[in-house]
Amino acid sequence: MNEREPARQRAAALREQINYHNHRYYVLDSPEISDAEYDALLQELRALEARFPDLLTPDSPTQRVGAPPAEAFGTVEHRLPMLSLSNVFDNQELAAWHKRVGGLLEGAPFDLVCEHKFDGLAVSLVYQDGVFSVGATRGDGYRGEDVTANLRTVRTIPLQVKGGPRRFEVRGEVILSKAQFERINQERARQGMPLYANPRNSAAGSLRQLDSRITAQRGLEVYIYALGWVEGGDAPAPATHWESLQLLKSLGFRVNPHLALATTLDEVEAYYQEWLSRRVALPYQADGIVVKVNSRAQQERLGVVGREPRWATAYKFPSDQATTRLLEIGINVGRTGTLNPYAILEPVRVGGVTVSQATLHNEDYIVERDIRIGDWVIVQRAGEVIPQIIGPVLGRRTGGERRFQMPAACPSCGHPALRPPGEAAWSCLNSACPAQQFRKLEHFASKGAMDIKGVGGATLEAMVRAGLVKDPADVYFVTREQLLALERLADKSAQNVLDAIARSKERPLANVIAALGILNVGEETARDLAERFRSLDALSAAGEEELQTVPNIGPKVAASIAAFFRDEGNRAVLEKLRQAGVRLAAEPAAAPATGPFQPWKGYQFVLTGTLASMARGEAEQRIRRLGGAVGSSVTRKTTHLVAGAAPGSKLERARELGATVWDEAAFLAALRQHGQA
Repeated sequence: MNEREPARQRAAALREQINYHNHRYYVLDSPEISDAEYDALLQELRALEARFPDLLTPDSPTQRVGAPPAEAFGTVEHRLPMLSLSNVFDNQELAAWHKRVGGLLEGAPFDLVCEHKFDGLAVSLVYQDGVFSVGATRGDGYRGEDVTANLRTVRTIPLQVKGGPRRFEVRGEVILSKAQFERINQERARQGMPLYANPRNSAAGSLRQLDSRITAQRGLEVYIYALGWVEGGDAPAPATHWESLQLLKSLGFRVNPHLALATTLDEVEAYYQEWLSRRVALPYQADGIVVKVNSRAQQERLGVVGREPRWATAYKFPSDQATTRLLEIGINVGRTGTLNPYAILEPVRVGGVTVSQATLHNEDYIVERDIRIGDWVIVQRAGEVIPQIIGPVLGRRTGGERRFQMPAACPSCGHPALRPPGEAAWSCLNSACPAQQFRKLEHFASKGAMDIKGVGGATLEAMVRAGLVKDPADVYFVTREQLLALERLADKSAQNVLDAIARSKERPLANVIAALGILNVGEETARDLAERFRSLDALSAAGEEELQTVPNIGPKVAASIAAFFRDEGNRAVLEKLRQAGVRLAAEPAAAPATGPFQPWKGYQFVLTGTLASMARGEAEQRIRRLGGAVGSSVTRKTTHLVAGAAPGSKLERARELGATVWDEAAFLAALRQHGQA
């Protein structure tokens, strides 16, 4: 069969699909598919057109930048087209792009500039005699929407500049910070409005408001990434892209500070890997890096092919969002009895891994986002955290989707499920529930608690199922013979389990407190309690008022601690731990730093996430050696937050309060500066 006819039909179908999604993305600001899925469609069409050049048509999406501007705004003609970038997805594709550039430059040496690729909305800003006069969206690359009034409300755009050319254009990206995005979605949820899927959609919706007063309330920001055309002025135009960025900074424009000059591909790859690992700590979304030939003369020589400049490319990060179908909603029972809904998904690749389940948090989360069984949903796996459902793709609903209802009984033990007034979660109140027993034991044995190494979930579940363990303290009274009776546990494995259990008896007091599973007490609060009370006896005897004298512990946490130790069942567990020989007191407190060299005296640190280079306890010791204090939660007194991999909500809170945020690399550099690395 002739290969061309199937290729022609497929190319026509791809053009129709891509044009449809262009319209939803650029005009309606309501995309139905993820960036990765869109890129795959475009890549397939490009490949077909490259193989069969006669299939390439002037109106192909591969020859266009975007979609026409909406009719609600005036139109601005772009003096120079606002082109979009080609994409590369691994270092081999980057090397192929670099080789093509070198060939077109006939072996002439060339430098590269590396920048963050913002995930926002591209805009053009024109200045006349130092005054911001016209602002436009990219639109179709040749004509954009006149959003001058709205851009004037963005505080990071200077309305006047001094010392620049008589007339000139700059280009930048309108973004919404992660913190602002959360604030806006929280407000929309309170008003019963649909939630934005991501900061980019929110930024687009905010900029394209017909009422600029609404835009002014949204907290948009702009980063300038290029100098466009220039007219007049005494000084010649910069010869390189790097020089143009320095000029723009000197004129008062906000330019991203994380730029790098590179002469080799190894340097580009190092920049990419650095920001791939650090992007979760950025205050904005970045979906890759942009690599540009530095010389503007070489840029002109390389020119443009179709819709893309030959002299630049986007090196994309693995997508942290994808679209898939929600097949069912299941229920996990937590260690405190909470019934936690989770999504069962058609498997999909997100952030480099295959995802088939995702958290749905609680009933309110599902209702607020109107998530239904059978929906196409957006799945996010940002910062290596547990995948979660952002929301449904409303445009793909068929009418056959089903609303979800929380079960009336615990799926593990059948005990009635209740939702206490004022609480977000449904709960099973049966303390003998097997699922709760297993989760409590799993938490007790985890790394941040008693760290019983080599004892996996299957072994723990088998212990619970066999009736060997009804509370976590029972694990210390399990015998070798009982373990050997468990399915698939060999003699050597049984001894390894017993050895690991015995070693855990010497864990620090902070880990014992964390292992107890006290409501509202995590690892950091457990460390604060251990440091203050120094023994479990002293902690269990403390009243709520005394507990509130511990830094960062308020009435709610104090009440839950006091209630835990009043409970007879919990006190019985503590007695069994004592009988088993578990260490229930702290070692003598280390003397605080007292020498003359205390460069961090007066600084209040909080750590969040996982550090790759050292345990958290070691990081805290090094901070204290330099005179710093370490707290468990972010408050107005917090001066520094150290953010490791997969940081939690503390990161956003620290940014809101203006604390200095260090990722692991910056923390290590600061330690090295003072001889503590």
